[in-house]
Amino acid sequence: MPKILISDALSNLANEVFERNNIEVDTQTDLTPSELKDIINQYDGLVVRSATKATDEIISAGSKLKIIGRAGAGVDNIDLDSAKKNNVIVMNTPGGNTNATAEHTLSLLLSLYRSIPDASYGTHQGLWEKKKFKGLELKGKTLGIIGFGNVGARFAEMALALGINVTVCSESFPSRQKDFPNFASIDLSELISNSDIISFHCKPPKDGKAIISMSQLKLMKKNSVIINTARGGLVDENDLKKALEEGIIRGAALDVFSNEPAKSNVLFDTPNLILTPHIAASTVEAQLVVAEQIAEQISDYFNKGEVKNSV
Repeated sequence: MPKILISDALSNLANEVFERNNIEVDTQTDLTPSELKDIINQYDGLVVRSATKATDEIISAGSKLKIIGRAGAGVDNIDLDSAKKNNVIVMNTPGGNTNATAEHTLSLLLSLYRSIPDASYGTHQGLWEKKKFKGLELKGKTLGIIGFGNVGARFAEMALALGINVTVCSESFPSRQKDFPNFASIDLSELISNSDIISFHCKPPKDGKAIISMSQLKLMKKNSVIINTARGGLVDENDLKKALEEGIIRGAALDVFSNEPAKSNVLFDTPNLILTPHIAASTVEAQLVVAEQIAEQISDYFNKGEVKNSV
């Protein structure tokens, strides 16, 4: 009987799926890297979310390890080169948290445009600062989406429903153009200079460099905002801090950081900046979906030899 380790917090629905498929499952969360390395050789499969880092050291120690399942889309926390070297399949659950992430992106945008966090804090303090918080409306604004996978496409649908004009910069856009016939993919510099809102929904560049740094920030409209619910480091954090402090752009909202967990960061206490702790995909509904999906996929691999959503 295959044996699976779940090393991050995951809905018990995953355990139920594994047990129904005659797969032994063991849940041990909050393991240190050393602890995980010491026990990984007992398991045929590993299920993670974003907290566990499946490094080369850990993967190489898994003498029985055949598969790593990511309950979610991003696999930045898994050493894919090491997995390939050790003949370990890596699979994820694309689409399972698409709506949750798109909704969080929209929530951040609305919070920026209406200064909701600051207005709420002031009201709790007994202040009544109506004149201070004059917001902006979304209707008629231009949204530039960088990256157009599942989340980018869903956010575009939401934006269109609110009367926002949408532009896209994405190499993969042609595969989705039939669903968005009125869109055209434009180059990055044009998107940056013409957008009121820039939202990231892409993977990091292969060279690891930020897509937006000070030179791009200076091209943006003075009243523009940046939202990143995709990957940390897509915007240079030091340059973003300077741009916000100097009023080069209106504001920004980030759910992801260059180093996580972000217990300290240069961006802390920067004005006109909303920060959340990588929770865009964290809804009750999304976590049920990805837990069930990854457990079903791994069960199908062991019981039927099927490989789905490998990366």
